[in-house]
Amino acid sequence: MADIDVTSTSTEGFSTTSTIGDWELRVDATDENGPNPNAVLVADYASCFIPALRVGAQQEGFDDLGTVQVDVTATLDDNDDLSGIAFDIAVETPLGDATDDVLARAEDICHVHTALREELHAEITVDDGAAL
Repeated sequence: MADIDVTSTSTEGFSTTSTIGDWELRVDATDENGPNPNAVLVADYASCFIPALRVGAQQEGFDDLGTVQVDVTATLDDNDDLSGIAFDIAVETPLGDATDDVLARAEDICHVHTALREELHAEITVDDGAAL
């Protein structure tokens, strides 16, 4: 049994609507009807890293970080594949000498950080001619 079930549907063009539980997410490769897949991945990474940072900070003795903001820059190669991601993180609470320890814990906790590796490429099957 799967832990996550997603149904992604494209009826025309390059826009896809994914249903994730009770939520819908529209992604468009052309950026016309929603963000493109690379932008969604980068936003997902940052959205996962912030709570991981909060938990890492709690484990290092910080009860509340206050506001956390991550400005992300991502670079693409000539094929429009992600080639680099950088986080510029602003945290309301001073972390001082514990900063490196909090970041190391956040990297271990963030599921997207852990998932970004070659071994997680999708196993692909194609049902062509499917009646949808």
